[in-house]
Amino acid sequence: MKLKHQYWILSLLLIAVLAAVAGKVFLAEPFSFGMFAAVEALIAVTAVFLAVFYFRIIKPLHIIGSGMDLLREQDFGSRLRRVGQPEADRIVEIFNRMMEQLKNERLHLREQNHFLDLLINASPLGVVILDPDGLILSANPAAYRLLGLPPADGLAGRPLDAIGNPLISELLKIETGRSQTVRLSDANIYKCTRSAFIDKGFRHPFYLVELLTEEVFKAEMKAYEKVIRMIAHEVNNTTAGITSTLDTLSSALSEESDEVAEVLRIAIERCYSMNRFITNFADVVRIPEPEPRPLDLNAWLASVKRFIESICRDRNIRIVMELSATPPVVEIDGALFEQALVNIVKNAAESIGHDGGDIFIRTCSTPSRLEIADTGRGIDRNTESRLFSPFFSTKPHGQGLGLIFIREVLLKHHCTFSLRTCPDGLTRFSILFADRPAH
Repeated sequence: MKLKHQYWILSLLLIAVLAAVAGKVFLAEPFSFGMFAAVEALIAVTAVFLAVFYFRIIKPLHIIGSGMDLLREQDFGSRLRRVGQPEADRIVEIFNRMMEQLKNERLHLREQNHFLDLLINASPLGVVILDPDGLILSANPAAYRLLGLPPADGLAGRPLDAIGNPLISELLKIETGRSQTVRLSDANIYKCTRSAFIDKGFRHPFYLVELLTEEVFKAEMKAYEKVIRMIAHEVNNTTAGITSTLDTLSSALSEESDEVAEVLRIAIERCYSMNRFITNFADVVRIPEPEPRPLDLNAWLASVKRFIESICRDRNIRIVMELSATPPVVEIDGALFEQALVNIVKNAAESIGHDGGDIFIRTCSTPSRLEIADTGRGIDRNTESRLFSPFFSTKPHGQGLGLIFIREVLLKHHCTFSLRTCPDGLTRFSILFADRPAH
């Protein structure tokens, strides 16, 4: 029972006792007005005492109790009123000041949290926060985009390794407090950081994922463009002079010695071969800007099928077209994209070798996608991450230009793509086309 209620019950009992005493005095024989007046005075003094006791002791304590209720309910907007008692008013003043400070701190914390939420949601960095048990607590829109998940696919409450994405397996290898650059088979490059923060006494790990692909590709392009142009200039100037001299010697000595003429012919051919070799490098940095127009992807593939088959005819490789019932319409430069497709099919044919096999060309309309799958020897995990690196090749005499050319063409068409060997044994080059703008 509250102190205030106890006070009122005690007051009523005391008044009742005094009233009973006054009644007995009034009915006593002989009746005495002096004794009755004394009882009346006692009742008045008691009432005054009870009033003073209430306002000096009970009411301040009741107000302080109300303040405790406000704290318990976390109602930091209410304040206590003064009671006219110096000691109690001092407590009330301190309490009100404390409530004002708590209100301001809570408001500041709420605004700060709201700002951080907006900042995280708008950030181009993917942010994935885990709970102390390693389950996903939250992820921002950039994380969904980088992980290739639709926004409706809730990640909360799921273990990180349950998400089927190659980037996740790389994130799990990073130690707390470390950053690592990750290059995947989709040619994308990520800077991944793992760290942790303390909340309510518990340690929460989190990951930051930053997409560096565009910046790295631009830097790579500038670097090897400068090197290639410098080398091409020097080699072409040198070979041009040597070839001209050799042609003159060949014309002058061809009638005197067949052996000398053959040596000169081989030397001239080697110069031309060197020239073609440098030209191939130079062509990579001179890829024209595409002129896209809407094309029926199924009809376009049917038109280039015969040329693709000619690449595979000598290897006993079968081209299998599995085109979607609804033809996807994509915005591409047909001539430029054909060169990229030929390079993809050529790589698939070289992976199969001369023992024969199949190359499957598949389309999908929702979303618009093209897939080239082969039954070749496959790609190991260590090679996957280096496939689209400049001048990297798994072929003994490869220049590492084919995939760079493919990469540049697809990026110019704003496509996303990946090349990897799947668990079913097929090596898939998957191309996802950008959405067509609405007209």
